[in-house]
Amino acid sequence: MSNHYLNLMSQVDKLHRHNRQGSYKTRARYYEAMQRFCRFLAEVYRLERLANIAPKHIYAYVAYLQEQEKSASTIKTDLSAIRFFHDLIPNARYELPGNGDLLLQRRTFGGVDRTWSANEFNRMLDIALASGRNDFVSVLYLGRFAGLRIHECFRIDTATAAKAVKEKAITIKGKGGLVRTVPLNNLLIHRLQQDLARTVRGHKLYVPDDRETHETIKELQVFIWLNRSLVQDEDSARPMTFHGLRHTYAAEKYQGFIDAGVTPFGARKGVSKLLGHGRDDVTNIYLASLKGGEEDA
Repeated sequence: MSNHYLNLMSQVDKLHRHNRQGSYKTRARYYEAMQRFCRFLAEVYRLERLANIAPKHIYAYVAYLQEQEKSASTIKTDLSAIRFFHDLIPNARYELPGNGDLLLQRRTFGGVDRTWSANEFNRMLDIALASGRNDFVSVLYLGRFAGLRIHECFRIDTATAAKAVKEKAITIKGKGGLVRTVPLNNLLIHRLQQDLARTVRGHKLYVPDDRETHETIKELQVFIWLNRSLVQDEDSARPMTFHGLRHTYAAEKYQGFIDAGVTPFGARKGVSKLLGHGRDDVTNIYLASLKGGEEDA
């Protein structure tokens, strides 16, 4: 555990000891939520004082939770915990944003279009390039044109990349240990070749030696969140997370199958294989931009 985390938790513990509001169950739930939030603050921001929690930290944390596919109800409960403790902090510097400012949504089944437009994607690439984050550029490409999950991108090492370049397809172990092979276009092959050339053999392509994988994942998630307002189309209310690139990939591949004369069912099966899962209902969620969906009661 980092010193930043231990320092933040000592402040939480002090507030927690003197609090008598709420039931024991609620207090325990809120304390657990603050543990997770403090770990995020310590790892991503190196924050030292709870009194310095600012709106940017809340926006970034919500983006992180959404990227982890936490439900809206779970996120709202965590935010309630954070606000509860924030109200106990003497001389807190900032007022925290409300749920209405955080683009929180009801739980839905296939009804949310999460895709990125081409312009949104290109604008995000431009910001990453201007920031000198070529690693982010490569990972964004892998999400958009190979449909990889964010943690799958950051697990790629030199052996995996070299095999992918040779075979023009990348073999990835995804959720539940499911292994899939995804064809790569020339752009991705070229990016992997460049990234291989600058990475020490046996190391991960997008994780610096002095960082942990989960830290670099959070760093990219925060980068996307902080720059979302700069790249999002004016008429768009779509949530922009890294996972949305996977939705964009799925929608594009589905349309490609349909254009090639494949039946809708066959197209969904093809997309499922590329995404690395076998459930048709999950595929429908990824294809919300094409067919829509209904609220899940």
